[in-house]
Amino acid sequence: MGSEAMTVCVTGAAGFIGSWLVMRLLEQGYVVKATVRDPDNMKKVKHLLDLPNAKERLTLWKADLADEGSFDQAIQGCTGVFHVATPMDFESKDPENEVIKPTINGVLGIMKSCADAKTVRRLVFTSSAGTVNVEEHQKPEYDESCWSDIEFCRAKKMTGWMYFVSKTLAEKAAWEFAKEKNIDFISIIPTLVVGPFITPSMPPSLITALSPLTGKESHYSIIRQGQFVHLDDLCNAHIYLFNHPEAKGRYICSSHNATILELSKMLREKYPEYNVPSEFKGVDETLKNVSFSSKKLKDLGFPFKFSLENMYDEAIASCREKGLIPLSNEKDVNGKI
Repeated sequence: MGSEAMTVCVTGAAGFIGSWLVMRLLEQGYVVKATVRDPDNMKKVKHLLDLPNAKERLTLWKADLADEGSFDQAIQGCTGVFHVATPMDFESKDPENEVIKPTINGVLGIMKSCADAKTVRRLVFTSSAGTVNVEEHQKPEYDESCWSDIEFCRAKKMTGWMYFVSKTLAEKAAWEFAKEKNIDFISIIPTLVVGPFITPSMPPSLITALSPLTGKESHYSIIRQGQFVHLDDLCNAHIYLFNHPEAKGRYICSSHNATILELSKMLREKYPEYNVPSEFKGVDETLKNVSFSSKKLKDLGFPFKFSLENMYDEAIASCREKGLIPLSNEKDVNGKI
């Protein structure tokens, strides 16, 4: 197989998922064309350039979801495209124009670039659990046939609502476009992604995942009945789905469920120094788990490798190493960790 057949593009390559995916693709021998908003901003891209095999097989390309046609060059000559980039601004003052429109127009622009390139055999889109279960009443289990209730999101305006709306509308628009243009399109639906990371700043999903430990109460609702996947399992699932010709449609990628009570119990036992709360407003022992079924992905032969403890231990270790969370929530540590 020549290098042409092994060339892939990763959008949003500097981010939490994108950078880890680039690392795994380089390890597996792929030539990677990585898109970032500013290739000259060393603070944002150094972790990519420092990856093993980056000098030989990684190139950075400037592209922006808001700028139609900006992905054309990066996608030219690629066999596969992993579209990971997405606006993640939960604090946006203008969500329609800053988050929702760029997400929808961005995926459609990338699909146009794929159609024009004529070399892309498959496009793998990183969707979100926010496209599946955001609705007034939670079901006990969700699968790939479920979609979030956009009107409920817009009316309720819960934390992250604009992200849930943007990903749902973008994925639906992408499926329409894929049918129309006959593009081989797969969407992968991760639940909350937890694990180690190589980015310099705190990944948005870890702000949520570690909220019981950091006390960020506005994020508790997202993990009240949470579902989780390890970053490495997710990135390996992207590559697995790209390489399996029989893969079709949407794939949920989720390995564990836990309520906020179960999660905080695990964190309290392992990390007493953080004073993780044992009680949460409106939550009691009767709260049931809500699960996302990864049956379709597992039936294709994909193996999940990591436990909930693994993903949290590795996420906390990465955050501590980078100085993104304190070593303890004690006011006076008295020689403790």
